[in-house]
Amino acid sequence: MLTIDGMTDANESNLRLESTLQELPFWEVEIEIERPGNDLVMLFNQEPLLPGIILNNNQHYAGMVSRRKFFEYMSHPYSLALFSSRPIRILYKFFHLEMLPLSEDMLIINATQASLQRPPEIAYEPILVKTTSGKYKLVDFHQLLLAHSQIHVLTLIELQQVEEQSRVAKAGFNDLKQNYTRLIQNEKMAALGQLVAGIAHEINNPVNFIAGNLVHAIEYSQNLLALIRLYQQYYPEPEAEIQTVIAEIELDFLTTDLPRLLTSMEVGTERIKQIILSLRNFSRLDESDKKLVDIHEGIDSTLVILESRLKNHQIGESINIIKEYGDLPKVECYAGLLNQVFMNILANAIDAIQESLVSQHGLLPSRSVSQRRGDAKSESDGGNPHDVTGASVAVARYERLPVRVISHPSWVRDKAQICIHTKLTDDKQVIIRISDNGPGIPESFQNQLFDPFFTTKPVGKGTGLGLSISYQIVVQKHGGKLQCISAVGEGTEFIIKIPVQLNS
Repeated sequence: MLTIDGMTDANESNLRLESTLQELPFWEVEIEIERPGNDLVMLFNQEPLLPGIILNNNQHYAGMVSRRKFFEYMSHPYSLALFSSRPIRILYKFFHLEMLPLSEDMLIINATQASLQRPPEIAYEPILVKTTSGKYKLVDFHQLLLAHSQIHVLTLIELQQVEEQSRVAKAGFNDLKQNYTRLIQNEKMAALGQLVAGIAHEINNPVNFIAGNLVHAIEYSQNLLALIRLYQQYYPEPEAEIQTVIAEIELDFLTTDLPRLLTSMEVGTERIKQIILSLRNFSRLDESDKKLVDIHEGIDSTLVILESRLKNHQIGESINIIKEYGDLPKVECYAGLLNQVFMNILANAIDAIQESLVSQHGLLPSRSVSQRRGDAKSESDGGNPHDVTGASVAVARYERLPVRVISHPSWVRDKAQICIHTKLTDDKQVIIRISDNGPGIPESFQNQLFDPFFTTKPVGKGTGLGLSISYQIVVQKHGGKLQCISAVGEGTEFIIKIPVQLNS
């Protein structure tokens, strides 16, 4: 194994507009492909910032394994035990990716553009660079973006100088303008990744936990269903009590629907993992710098993203947004994180109102076996099985119910609406109130709203992380307060209170 560490910070290098990839800090860590997989683990552990390792076969280039792909695959059940002592070439077959090497004399701005245009599955992988001598080295995508940003600043400075000289260097000025335009486009793509990078970190661990256990859940359910089929084959005439239970739980429907349900969960989890993996390499970018921002602009941009969800095409009704904005100064905050709070709270309000509108128009979710058991218990306890004013019910598939008279609380007869109110207090605190006239939250749930993984939404619709993350952002990152006021049948209001200027 040969380790050559050529790392320096791209911010500390003296880059120029015409700088090429050979001027960037690089990693050149090589390992023979016949070595055991444990050697990869050792190298990655020795260098926490190592983006990838070059694989050789008898001193000839054979491929590249990145930190992201390696630990993604090794986090699968049994992968570590299977591949730790086997040759790396066996493991490499499972996540082999064709990486087109870039020439070391390619301009940094061109390399950045080419890297951002790579397929989604390798968009943020390390940059493979081939030297004039035929050797291979790796450039961290993070370092490439830092260099790109520095060249962007240099471009702006040079542009100003050229403008001051007016038409003396008109030809060079036009070239710089074209260069500036390309840099702006690349900057927009990088900024988009910065805004969502924090989310990927928050949901990565629970998604991996779910994905890992789904494999076993599918296997266990198939084994149990196979056992039931054997019992049916060898004991075709069960006792009357067993026949009664089979009828109650709808065994035929359950045996066909359960595998489909688990498969859909597996597909959904895999989709989330793909999204996370395409963003997580951006987590080292400086997306959390505090800055002065217009709070109202952040709220408005969030509403634009959620606009398509405000109208329920199934029943033809829309949610009305009422904005009561006060006169606010620019607030020193972590803008991307605060927008995430607005997104979580507004999305929850929309979900609650949409489910209520569906219930009001006679569209109720088809109930599962567990829900029917819950109904039976409610009836035996004297409860009302048709009460729709409590916690949210799973909205998975709908069926038209017979027309019948249901006594709804007053909120369903009003126009569905969400009100956003902002104001500045005398002690320089900004208060944002987001209220809805939805069904409200039962008091028994309110003490758990900000607990991780707590949700009243059905499986597949809620992760229980949105409000927990929002609480951490408001309280821990901004030194503010996040409060929920709600009553069943009266709606829900979230109150966000943050200082205009953050403490050091």
